Amino acid sequence: MYRHSRTLTMAVAAVALVAADASFAQQGGTIREIIVAGNQRVESETVKSYLSVAEGDPFDDSKIDKSLKALFATGLFADVNIRREGDSLAVRVVENPVINRVAFEGNHHVKTDQLEKEVQLKARSVYTRTKVQTDVKRILDLYRHNGRFAATVEPKLIELPQNRVDLVFEIAEGDSTSVERISFLNNRQFDDDDLKQVLQTKEEKWWRFLSSDDTYDPDRVNYDRDLLRKFYMKNGYADFRVVSSVAELSDDREKFYITFTLDEGERYRYGKVTVKSALKDLKAEELQPLVADLEEGDWYNADQVEEIVQKLTDAVGNKGYAFTDIRPQLIRNREGRTIDILFDIKEAPHVFVERIDIRGNVRTLDKVIRREFRLVEGDAFNAARLRRSRERIKDLDFFDKPDVTNVASDTAPDRTVIRADVTEKSTGQLSFGLGYSSVIGALIDVGASERNLLGTGQIVSANASLALKQTQINLGYTEPYFLDRHVAVGADLFTVNNSVNQTLVYSATSTGGDIRASYNYDEYLSHLWKYTLSQTHVGDVQTGASIYIQEEAGTTTLSSIGQTLLYDRRDSRIKPTSGYYLRFGTEVAGLGGTEDFVKTSAGAGTYFKLSHDGDWVLSLSTQANTINAIGGNQIRINERYFLGGDTMRGFKIAGISPRDFQSGDALGGVWDATATAEVRVPLGLPKEFGVQGLLFADMGTVGQTDNSVSVTVPKGDFIQQSSAPRAAIGAGVIWQSPMGPINIDLGYPVMRQSYDKIQIFRLNFGQRF
Repeated sequence: MYRHSRTLTMAVAAVALVAADASFAQQGGTIREIIVAGNQRVESETVKSYLSVAEGDPFDDSKIDKSLKALFATGLFADVNIRREGDSLAVRVVENPVINRVAFEGNHHVKTDQLEKEVQLKARSVYTRTKVQTDVKRILDLYRHNGRFAATVEPKLIELPQNRVDLVFEIAEGDSTSVERISFLNNRQFDDDDLKQVLQTKEEKWWRFLSSDDTYDPDRVNYDRDLLRKFYMKNGYADFRVVSSVAELSDDREKFYITFTLDEGERYRYGKVTVKSALKDLKAEELQPLVADLEEGDWYNADQVEEIVQKLTDAVGNKGYAFTDIRPQLIRNREGRTIDILFDIKEAPHVFVERIDIRGNVRTLDKVIRREFRLVEGDAFNAARLRRSRERIKDLDFFDKPDVTNVASDTAPDRTVIRADVTEKSTGQLSFGLGYSSVIGALIDVGASERNLLGTGQIVSANASLALKQTQINLGYTEPYFLDRHVAVGADLFTVNNSVNQTLVYSATSTGGDIRASYNYDEYLSHLWKYTLSQTHVGDVQTGASIYIQEEAGTTTLSSIGQTLLYDRRDSRIKPTSGYYLRFGTEVAGLGGTEDFVKTSAGAGTYFKLSHDGDWVLSLSTQANTINAIGGNQIRINERYFLGGDTMRGFKIAGISPRDFQSGDALGGVWDATATAEVRVPLGLPKEFGVQGLLFADMGTVGQTDNSVSVTVPKGDFIQQSSAPRAAIGAGVIWQSPMGPINIDLGYPVMRQSYDKIQIFRLNFGQRF
């Protein structure tokens, strides 16, 4: 392997031109013949076609010069010489070689297929030094975006017969260029540690070996500027701006030092909030209640203002106004540090959606993306609906940073084209976990899921959990848009063998499946319907167990239909920090099978952010359930309610329950109710550790079991039962470890009955139970 010796330089062209000029200056005359030499692949007539002179033309210095430059500009030749030989014009060329193949050596952190997409030179293309230099720069840019600023690229040629070459890019990747320090200037209201938590870019730490956020990426830094702006605007600093963001590379090219210079400005509160309408037959007073959330005196919040714009847009659209422009006008009172907001509703230009172009999706079907749009071809264009479409496509979690924009159409001034540029990412997942629970013992958990099956958006999953006291297998399938309608339809199959259940004196095995369908009334209100068919066998009843449990032995069949209505205004369903939810559900059994009952459940919860960064969160929740037999039948033990464990910390699983006076076995009640107050607190550890503390107070009670047990068995003093409230307080730690979540709880009962079973320490490792 050696360096190509035929270097393309303009000096060669200049020498050739001087020689030609000397020859042409000798005498005038006419070009009798043009002789082309040195060409192997390029036809002589093709070479002549680039010349500015032809046979029969007079010798002309300026045209000869122009011809020389035109031949070099083709990129086909490494060297060109034009000179006069008598009455002939001799054109001698040295052709650039043809690339046989392009190879990459030394790349370990960037895949070859990524590099092949980046370079312009391909097999069977013509080699030029200019293109090679451009490709070297593109490769270096790719490595810099991957945080490797010390990377070097050396292009080399291997000459082959017939003027062919192999082009090899020898790459020395170097170490990743990490961010050593992030600093802020002029930040008075928030300290550096607070602002570092806002950024996606992180400082290099040993525990970030699983993340690339501590490597320098200029695009990520630009994104961080926007995150800072949103953070300050959300906290009332309406004049905030990032003056500059400077990244300095250390002399050894291994570390970056990033400095953000800020101009925080003043913090504002809401002043007067009004609505103005320029639309006929639409009075501003009708819309004024929609802005009531912006209370005068509260801190200004740009996110909240954007939500009001969305509300107004939807409300105006529902009244039949397709072309509207709603812009919040901010009127600053700098002395009083308040902002008056005027939502000015005007008629917008009549612009329609001409078409929606989707680009970049290789596996995902177009319709999977298109159905998330709140706009279709022919609709009146609406900026708020375009923003919502962008959010919905992002929430699919099928793509990396999807970009949804609109551009003017080139066919008509009243048309716009919506473009969705996406880059697909992996949507499949395999999981394997080992764990331990103080309830069911050691466990092995294996699972597989695919959230975008064959690019259709369908979801399939399979999971198996094997533990000492419990075995569970689940299979699931969901079609999120059944028959191309916004209705999610799915089915599940399951089998659960639980030898611990509510007590340790019997085992229960359930096998069955369900069919479900859910739909949304709007962005916040959803409805789920589910039909369940399962068979449960209660057996292995231990000798000496309660007579009330002994009579439960046998097999039952459940055929039920249920529904759940959910109104959810939480900011996140996974880790909420603000908002609330309301849930109401019912289940009716008796559509065949052996069980006949009606279950009713209701729940609510609310969340309060106690710190601006969301590290301190207070949650309050309550839940109540009841079951009533139909036709005088009894409620079997596997359908009754028990409290303890996750549902009531400080007590064993089924620790709160009516009990057999003699055996002490839990029998369950026909209703229960719980209430929980919990504060999630930071422990001073880096967020990457995924460790968070919590303080909690649980209260609950279980109803009596009199109407559930068989009337043939004496009750009365033989059952200990009380609906008196129980309560516990405590603290815990949650760690989102690489092997799964680990929960440690210490709960102490402060209100209990003498026959309740307590458990102060609880540990779950590897899986949620």
